Formats: sequence, structure tokens, C-alpha cells
Amino acid sequence: MGQQEKVATSLAGAVGEKISASLAPVDAELERRYPGDPGTRQPVHTVYVPGDVFAAGTVRSWGDQALAALDEHAPDAASFAAVLGLSDDLAEPVYSRVRAKLEREPIEDLRVDFEDGYGNRSDAEEDEAAARAARLVAEAYEQGTAAPYMGIRMKCMEAPVRARGIRTLDVFLSGLTEAGGLPDGLVLTLPKVTYPEQVTAMVRLLEAFEKARGLTPGRIGFEIQIETSQSILAADGTATVARMIQAAEGRATSLHYGTFDYSACLGVSAAHQASDHPAADHAKAVMQVAAAGTGVRVSDGSTNVLPVGPTAQVHDAWRLHYGLTRRALARAYYQGWDMHPGHIPTRYAAVFAFYREGFEQAAARLARYANRTGGDVMDEPATAKALSGYLLRGLDCGALDIGEVARLTGLTRADLEGFSGPRRGDLTASAQ
Repeated sequence: MGQQEKVATSLAGAVGEKISASLAPVDAELERRYPGDPGTRQPVHTVYVPGDVFAAGTVRSWGDQALAALDEHAPDAASFAAVLGLSDDLAEPVYSRVRAKLEREPIEDLRVDFEDGYGNRSDAEEDEAAARAARLVAEAYEQGTAAPYMGIRMKCMEAPVRARGIRTLDVFLSGLTEAGGLPDGLVLTLPKVTYPEQVTAMVRLLEAFEKARGLTPGRIGFEIQIETSQSILAADGTATVARMIQAAEGRATSLHYGTFDYSACLGVSAAHQASDHPAADHAKAVMQVAAAGTGVRVSDGSTNVLPVGPTAQVHDAWRLHYGLTRRALARAYYQGWDMHPGHIPTRYAAVFAFYREGFEQAAARLARYANRTGGDVMDEPATAKALSGYLLRGLDCGALDIGEVARLTGLTRADLEGFSGPRRGDLTASAQ
């Protein structure tokens, strides 16, 4: 043993205690505003189906239509890879996993739409459709045929449709409650939010429902849809979306970018309304920064170019959708919208390729970090968190298998979750 060092200090213990006491309000504020990622699965996409079209077989029907599109326009791995530009080593793994996903879990998140996709109907008709949606969703969860996440998009909180939106939400949630309770995968979407006060109104509405039905306070969360310029930048120059997250009082689960409403709001011509437009990039960047650390996820929008018609036209639409999805993933937008069954083969192809092509490098880096062995990159805890999060997302969607991850990293899923980091609340609790 070497010589024991003499440890000298100059400050009395009371100094640190005084500083800690002065920062206690800041600690509490950090804990309240930035609880960290919830650590739950985030779906890779959301599918919108109009309230009058949604049926018991919708999830399976989308999967069957997507498989039929592959059979017709890319019947094997080589042809699919040629369309999308996949490398030879990715062609078969991606194609086989896409087909398996379409057979097993074609939709990860489904929203029964009572807004733009449904339009304005008579009150009796919308009441009937909302009650029917509740029954079908409840039955799907009971029978094991539901998507992992399901719910509705109500009409917005603007004056002309506010009462109708509130009633539809009430009918839907009441139907679920009476059919056996709210499912764990329940997701609600509040569209066209312009002012934080509309988010607060949604919170008060859900509080009232929880009280009326004897539910645990805070049980019901919701997504905020960003579709207006005012939701990004307020009249006073502040970022409205940041205030919306706080106005949700912990109930906001994600921010969804509405490609076409937002683009139109800014005057972007129809031919140029797309998720890779500079206006879209700006909006999503503001959303991303506002949501960072809050536990609120960010979702990209959609493309309205549908993969229909002759094979050459389908291939063009597939390449466009694949490219937009890969672009979003590189920018850390891990979720998007899909508007047609023909979109989901390229959604999963893009997601699976994204995780599989970087899998071995990420696994090796995390293994070196975990084992404290050298390498050509010096990683820090924040990078280890990103690496483990990457692998966990790949596992959740089916791009990766736990066996291959364990083989290359020597880590279990619990180990990966440990590296992905405890929530700020866990850190605070452990320090007390």
C-alpha cells in the first residue's frame, strides 16, 4: 500500500448544509418539472382510423392488407431491399422481421378518430360511434386482439366543437369504465391546441371524470397535438409548447406534430407540405427541446403520399416513406403517423434497419463500458444511457431479440434498464 494521504478541509459542515437548504426549492422544482423518461415502451407509430370505419377486425385487416402489398409489390427480401436500398446483410433479417411483425402485431398504436378523419355528424350519430368504439376497444383488450396502445382523438377545445368533443370523450371513457375499466394501453389525443389554457381545461375535464367514476387521481393522461403556429411561438415570443407541458400537470404523455395543419397554418403550399420541410424541422426542434427531461415524448407527423396503384408508383411511395422515417429516427423522433396499411411495411423496415445496422456497434460499446475495458471511443454515463436506450427501443419494437443482445453485451434487459438511468425522482429518493 502507498502512503496514506492527509485530507485537509477548510469549510465547516454547516456551509454545505446551508447551501443545500438554499437549493431545496430548486431541487423540488427540478423534480416536478423534469422527472425524466417514464421508462415505458413508446410505440413506433400511430394509426388513425375514422370513428365510423373502426371495426373489430381493423388491426388484423391492416396487417393483412400490408402483407398483401408485400406479396404483390415486393414478394421476397431481395426485391424489397432493392426498392429501399437495403444492404445485402440487412435484406433478409429486415424482410423476415417485417413479415413476422405484420402477422403478430401490425399496429402498435391505434387512434379512433372523431376529429378531422370523422368530421361533423349529428349528435346521435357521434354518440353511437363513440359508444361503439368503447365497446370494441374493451372487447379487443379482453380477447387479446388489441394493439398495445389504443384510444380516441376527440374534437378540440375550440368553441364551435368543444361541447361535442367533451361529450364524445365522456361517452367513450364511460363505456370503457362500464365494460370493465380503463385499459393500461389507453391513449387520448387532444388536437389543435393553441393556448395552454386549453390543456388546463383538458386536465380539469379528466379530473372531473376520475372523481365521478371513483378513479385514482391522475389515472388518465393525454397527448397534445401541435398543429398551429401559436402552439410553438406565443404572441409574447415565448415557447407555448413548453407552457402547455406544464399546464398538463403531469398528465401529458407526448407531443404529436400535425404535418398538414401546421404547414397550412404557416402558408406552405400543398405541394410542399411535408415532414422534412424547414418549417416542420423548426417546430419539431422546439417541441423536442421543450419536452426534454419532462417525461413527455415527441412524435413526428405523416406523409399523405399513399402507396397505391401500379408497382412503380407503390415503390416510389415506399421509398419516400422509408426515407422520411429514417430521417426522423436519426433526429430522435422515434414515433410517427401512418395513414394507410401500405405504409406500415416501410415503417417497420425503416425502424428495423435503423436498429439492426447499428446494433453490433452499440452492443460492443456498451459492453466495453460495462466491463470498463478500453476501446477507440471514451464513453460517459450519458452515452451509456443512450446506448442502452437504443437497444431497449430495438427490443420493444421487435427489431432485436434479447438473446442476441445478451450474447453481444453480456447484459440482461434489467441491466439495460439500469444503464438507461433511474428517473430523477428515484435519484432524489435514494439521496434522502
